[in-house]
Amino acid sequence: MVKLSIIIPAYNEERTIENTTNQYIEFFDKKMKRDYEIIIVPNGCRDKTVEIVKKLSKKYKQVRYFDLGLLGEKGKAVIKGFELANGDLIGFVDADLSTSPKAFYNLVVNLKDNYGIIASRWMRGSKVNVKQPLLRRMLSRTFNFFVRLILGLRYIDTQCGSKLFKKEAIKQIYNKLNITRWAFDVNLLYLMKLNGFKVIEVPTEWNETRKKSKLNIKSAVPEMFLSLIRLRLAYSKFKFIVDLSDRLYENLILGERR
Repeated sequence: MVKLSIIIPAYNEERTIENTTNQYIEFFDKKMKRDYEIIIVPNGCRDKTVEIVKKLSKKYKQVRYFDLGLLGEKGKAVIKGFELANGDLIGFVDADLSTSPKAFYNLVVNLKDNYGIIASRWMRGSKVNVKQPLLRRMLSRTFNFFVRLILGLRYIDTQCGSKLFKKEAIKQIYNKLNITRWAFDVNLLYLMKLNGFKVIEVPTEWNETRKKSKLNIKSAVPEMFLSLIRLRLAYSKFKFIVDLSDRLYENLILGERR
C-alpha cells in the first residue's frame, strides 16, 4: 500500500507531460522515498500524449496510466484515477506544472486531521507567479459567486487544479459524482460537505501556463450557472427533474443520429 496517489489528467499534453512527470518523480523520490504512485489519465488526446505516457510508465515503476481514449473530460479522468488509486492519500494536479511538486507537497503537510485540502490562488498568502488572463479571472470570480449562492460552499477558489483527500472519503463518494463541464471540482467538494467530510483551503504558489483564453464569456456564464443548478437538484428531492432532462437529451441526440 502506497501512502500517496497523485492523479494527473492529461488532455493533449505532449509538450508538458514528460517534464511534469520527471519533476514530480525527482521531488517525491526525495520526500517520500518512493512510497507514492503517479497515475496519468490521458483523456481525449489527439496528439502524442499517450505514447509519451507509455514510455514514462516503463521508465518509472511509480508511474501507471489509463487511456480514456477520446471520451474527453477532465472529470472522468480524475474519477478513473480515484478508482485506480491505492494511496492512503489521493490527490490530483494539472498536467502543465501550474502546481509545482513543492506546492502539492504543501497539501500533504497541511492536511493533518482533515479529510481534504484544496489549494487556493486567491487566499491571502498565495503567490501567483504569472497571472491568469483577465477573462479567466473574471470568469473564476463570477463562478465563485454562483457557487456560494447556490451551493453554500464558502471556498474562495474551488477551481484550482490541486487537491488532496484521504482515501476513506474519496472511496465513499467518487462513484456518486455527477459530471458537468464546469462543476466537477464543485461537485466533489459539495459531496464532501453532504457526507460530513471537512475540507480546508490553503494558499498556494501557482504558475499560470496558458497565456491565451479561448473562453466565450457570453456562453460560459449561463452554462456554468445552469451546471450548478443541475448539481443542486441532483442531490435533492428534485433529482427526478435532472433524470427527466437527461432522458430528453438522450432521446434528442438519438433522434438526430437517426
